[in-house]
Amino acid sequence: MRDLHPVFGIDRLKHLANELDRAGRPYAIATVVRRRPPVSAQVGDKALITADGQLFGWVGGSCSQSVVRREAVAAIRAGKPRLLGLPGVVAALAERDPGVTTVPMTCPSGGQVEIYIEPHLQRPRLVAVGGTPVVRALGLLAPVVGFDVTLVTEKDEDLDLPVEWARRMRLDEFAAAELPGTTFFVVASAVHYDEEALLRALQTGSPYIALVASRRRSRAVMEVLRAHGCPEEQLARIRTPAGFDIKAATQEEIALSVLTEIVAHYRQGTATVGAAAPGAAGGGDDLSLPVATPALARDPVCGMEVEIARDRHTAEYGGQTYYFCCPHCRLHFLKNPEQYLAEATP
Repeated sequence: MRDLHPVFGIDRLKHLANELDRAGRPYAIATVVRRRPPVSAQVGDKALITADGQLFGWVGGSCSQSVVRREAVAAIRAGKPRLLGLPGVVAALAERDPGVTTVPMTCPSGGQVEIYIEPHLQRPRLVAVGGTPVVRALGLLAPVVGFDVTLVTEKDEDLDLPVEWARRMRLDEFAAAELPGTTFFVVASAVHYDEEALLRALQTGSPYIALVASRRRSRAVMEVLRAHGCPEEQLARIRTPAGFDIKAATQEEIALSVLTEIVAHYRQGTATVGAAAPGAAGGGDDLSLPVATPALARDPVCGMEVEIARDRHTAEYGGQTYYFCCPHCRLHFLKNPEQYLAEATP
């Protein structure tokens, strides 16, 4: 999001979307699909909304922006698109479409607008390290359940693996690669470069780092990592033995057990929500998903919910702060606050 011109045309929005895609950050695109004047937005106007509620682009004025931000964050959290209707109050009461999220728009203009909000979520990423049958099996199985997979091996000839859906990367490239904090790591190099790969994975905020090795071999790896100065809280992030106990007997079944554990971890939400693992150091951005519900207040004049943190239109009365969607509502409140407070009382 750096070096972007303040005027966000469609090309600039595409540039920002590409940057977020590369970084593995989710976002939503809001598009005006219908309007009834007078409204400032036109059909086809677009905005990009990040997971923390920042809005870039144009889908209407102040009365619609806070609602679009809130609904876009909710769409990102749910992982499902939604159609947002912003009609006038009378139309909102008369037209109740179960497929539309309706929020009455009480701006003085009285216009109406419908906005389609589409979340763009990144596929979960799995990096599997080693030229072993476990890694090959992960390269075959993980894409089937929706993972973006990269296989890391030491030699060029090891990259010629019978896996058509996975990316390939050499070990030296892996050491310098940008690795988002949401990446899952499985290290299964069968002694060759387990320690090197684990040290690199521990530099990220990854929610899951697994070592596929025997208990004796795992103890030896941990000893080497301690000798490299790796603190105990970092070593505790390494899962070994890896995978669920499914009584695996073959290398492919071991891969299945590890992938099952990864899917369970991902679906529990720890891959997308929350801070980076304790003690995670450098090596890439914290790409956790800060989808926090904003604090809201109800405009006592029009009844619209507004975000307290972003609201510029406030008034003090009776020792309490009231929040408004626009200067028009604030002005009416200040003329007769008792009337609006009485109407707002159930």
